[in-house]
Amino acid sequence: MGTFFPIPVFHGADLSLIFIFSLLISIVSARTLLENPTTTTKKLVTAHEELQNNGFPIGLLPTNVLNYSLNKTTGDFNVNLGDTCKLLLPPDNYLATYSKKITGKLIEGKIAQLKGIRVKAFYQWWSITGIRSSGENLVFEVGMVSAKYPSKNFNESPACQGQRSSS
Repeated sequence: MGTFFPIPVFHGADLSLIFIFSLLISIVSARTLLENPTTTTKKLVTAHEELQNNGFPIGLLPTNVLNYSLNKTTGDFNVNLGDTCKLLLPPDNYLATYSKKITGKLIEGKIAQLKGIRVKAFYQWWSITGIRSSGENLVFEVGMVSAKYPSKNFNESPACQGQRSSS
């Protein structure tokens, strides 16, 4: 004959104890899953949202941003547009060019060491080297010179010339 394995028989008090123990394990397992999910549903922040998170309007970047990187510790950033971009900056419709890659340092309320954005004024091209958020205004720095414009003029991202807006 074969091997005999006794089948345990549980009585009322034993069944209650097993039920409580099983329930406790289920609760602990569910809580662990909730606290440490294996799949994250964290939404990726866009470059435009990152501007807003740091006190700037989204309209400082055109609509054609492909991707970006930001070092949260140092504030160093890179924005990849994929191609150069020409557009008119409000409110005075200055012609501006954005390079394929824009770099700088983003600190709340200030963009410093900016490279990749140039604006045509007084028949000459000027590099915008920094932008500060000052209350309801933006202060654009071009070397030692600065110009102030209302932030509300930059509430919408412009489309590059020859491209339609995605909104």
